[in-house]
Amino acid sequence: MHALAIQAGAQGPQLVANQPIPKPDTGDVLIRPLRMGICATDMELAKGYMSFEGVLGHEFVGIVEKAGSAKGRKWVGKRVVGTINCVCGGCDMCRAGLREHCRKRDVLGIDRRDGCFAEYFTLPVQNLIEVPDNLDDDHAVFTEPLAAAYQILRQLAIEGRPYITVLGDGRLGLLCAQVTTQLNATVRLVGKHPTKMAMCEKWGVKHRLLKEVGLRADQDIVIDCTGSPDGINTAMQMVRPRGTIVMKTTVAPGLPGHGPKDLAPLVINEISLIGSRCGPFPEALAALAEGQIDVLSLISRRAKLTDGVEAMRSANKSDVIKVLLEP
Repeated sequence: MHALAIQAGAQGPQLVANQPIPKPDTGDVLIRPLRMGICATDMELAKGYMSFEGVLGHEFVGIVEKAGSAKGRKWVGKRVVGTINCVCGGCDMCRAGLREHCRKRDVLGIDRRDGCFAEYFTLPVQNLIEVPDNLDDDHAVFTEPLAAAYQILRQLAIEGRPYITVLGDGRLGLLCAQVTTQLNATVRLVGKHPTKMAMCEKWGVKHRLLKEVGLRADQDIVIDCTGSPDGINTAMQMVRPRGTIVMKTTVAPGLPGHGPKDLAPLVINEISLIGSRCGPFPEALAALAEGQIDVLSLISRRAKLTDGVEAMRSANKSDVIKVLLEP
């Protein structure tokens, strides 16, 4: 089968034509993806993030084709999305209800597990969530990144009517801007690309170019979705003393300017720094099914899996938001 993978010694992702079709282990199912989404993490993995080798991809909607045991047979033929952390269920983190932080986890297309950018891939039954019939594939494929945006709502303690800045106008930033408007807050999106931020007009979200914004340390909450090593530095200049920074950015180490220049402002200004990663799939699916979040406007391009290498390149362009892969 065809797969888009990072191979040892190769520069960037490669299209592999003879990747073996995986056999689902006990507790796993075999999935045929219908839509796959390219995200910033995929592109960071291509630059060396996590030292990942294998098939890329973790955003998908697909059909369960085969089960590895009787436990999964009821899923065969169902259209599903799936959480990406594959966990042991027995470590201290799992027992504490923090399965996303399982000590022994592997992560779909990110850490020691082949991902969904292939004609077939496997995932544990416990990770599956059935997609409602009234939700089409173009919407359902956004479940994983939208869930990551909803995780912010779970992590923030909102008092009064805070000022929130979503920093970064890429895929995740545009989703986070829409989601945070559900809070009792004044929300704005700050970015560098007028064409991307123009979408905020239809959503009623305030937006400004970064170069036009004064860094006055006056925001109660800043959510870094820049995907840039410098995002944290800008966020520290925007947030008020005793404010909160939510970090959604992950970047490959070793890039020029990687990481914060100076962490002292976090101490001096008593700023809370929250890391934020995976989120609640049921909430994301419900929001998509109810039409609460506009995702179709984010789709810039579609490509076949066999054109995946070029699709990854195009996803890096400044005027591109979301690229979807199809079989």
